[in-house]
Amino acid sequence: MNLLSINTSVATEIEYQGKIISTGIFKKPITTPLFISKEGLSGDQQVDLKNHGGEHKAIYAFSSDHYSYWSDVLQNAQLNAGIFGENLTISGFDESLLHIGDHISIGQCILEISQPRIPCFKLGIALKNKDMPRLFIDHFATGIYLRVLQEGSLEKGNKVEVIKEGTLKLSVQSIFRAYFDKEYTESESISIMEKALLIPELAPEWRKKLSIRLANKKIL
Repeated sequence: MNLLSINTSVATEIEYQGKIISTGIFKKPITTPLFISKEGLSGDQQVDLKNHGGEHKAIYAFSSDHYSYWSDVLQNAQLNAGIFGENLTISGFDESLLHIGDHISIGQCILEISQPRIPCFKLGIALKNKDMPRLFIDHFATGIYLRVLQEGSLEKGNKVEVIKEGTLKLSVQSIFRAYFDKEYTESESISIMEKALLIPELAPEWRKKLSIRLANKKIL
């Protein structure tokens, strides 16, 4: 795996459904090395701090391998790095092979996989397609959030390595699909969600979501 692009944004105000909103979704590639702190990338502004940023969403990474799929689906050959709102565009950063709790080495930094991404309506704004959040979820490859274990600098071209695998080796995509994929049997999804709750590195947001879903299933 390799770091192909580092992407940041400043807060931008836009009109959406008759209202002015502020967003940091419009990320653009930068060419210089950048420092990552516990809070995220230097110079990158997060607007909605309830749903973005913070310890468990300090960095958002997305695989460059997904770009060709979306170019075909959206009939857009000009999808530039950062268009999906990612801070890091990484080759081979596969949700089906990476696990919650994996430690990722990039440049001077060590990052830890904390949770899958659930897209919001702002992804639709960035890609000028209101159906994009639903399409993104249905493809089950929405990118990965990471927390920062070791601060430091990174730059385009850095090698990306898994230096430690997470507890129970449960993939990011399997958790996402257990929650969203209606083709999973109930027993499959319950088994995966119960296993996910045993992983100490799983972000609190997802721990709460899975606990509520499991409780509802047991009531039914």
